[in-house]
This record gives sequence, C-alpha cells and structure tokens, in this order.
Amino acid sequence: MSIITIEELPARLSGGKTLAGLDLGDKTIGVAVSDRTFAFAHPRPVIMRRKFSLDAAELLALLQKENVGAVVLGLPINMDGSEGPRAQKSRAFVRNMAGVSDLPFVLWDERLSTVAAERTLIEMDFSRRKRAGKIDSAAAAFILQGVLDRLQALGVDAWSK
Repeated sequence: MSIITIEELPARLSGGKTLAGLDLGDKTIGVAVSDRTFAFAHPRPVIMRRKFSLDAAELLALLQKENVGAVVLGLPINMDGSEGPRAQKSRAFVRNMAGVSDLPFVLWDERLSTVAAERTLIEMDFSRRKRAGKIDSAAAAFILQGVLDRLQALGVDAWSK
C-alpha cells in the first residue's frame, strides 16, 4: 500500500474498479463510493469504530464488495494550512492500513467538508438526530466528489481504461 497523488489514480482504477472516500472520525468512519463512471459519490453506512483490527476488517470487506481500486482519505488540515493532531491520526490510520492492505491512498484536504455536508443535510430537511447518523458518510461523499470533480477538471480520463 502506498500514498499516491491524484494524478496517479487513473492507473489504479482500470478494470471496473471504483474509488472510495473516507471521513475518519473518533467514533465513526464515514464511507462513500464512486459509481463506475467516476461521476458521482454515493454515501454508504458509517462504520462504528471499536479497535483498529475490527475497523480495518469491516472497512476492507466493504471495499472489496464495492470493487474499490483506491481510497481517498480526508486530511483535516487547519485553516492556516498546518497539520494538527487530527491530521496526524489520519496519517497514522494510513500507515496502519499498510499492514493489512495494498490499496493505495490519496490524502485530500478536507477543510470545511463536514460543514458543507451538514448544510446539505439541513437543506434536505433532516432532523438533528438523523443528521448525526449520516454526517460522516455525507462528509465522505463530499470529499470523494471533490476528487472526482478534480479528476475531470484535470482532464484525467480514468473511466476509459
């Protein structure tokens, strides 16, 4: 497993593979998966965090089921561009995943993704309780959609391979 750049993604997404997005929280892991045309990010149910080995097993089973070829992990960068403790936790998660999977990871600046996801859920008239159960996967979808849009803006033709 390795950390790759967004430009390296297309080579990992051939043969009908999809792309997953993760929003790593202390209590949950938000998950989203692209469609096969890499146009849309679709939220999946959150993974409730327990301990790493159990979280990794559940995540890898989901990623295998969804035929994922690479994973985008939201990197919580501070507004001033520095990395704090949450960013270090995300980097540690990727290092730990290297021991159990060879899936490549892209680290993606996730500043304000949770805020944007919450606004969207509010606009969709979700109650506070329903938002709490969906916010992490909505944030993962927001992160993943940002990467999908960036790939299209770069003119990367990942889906023709």
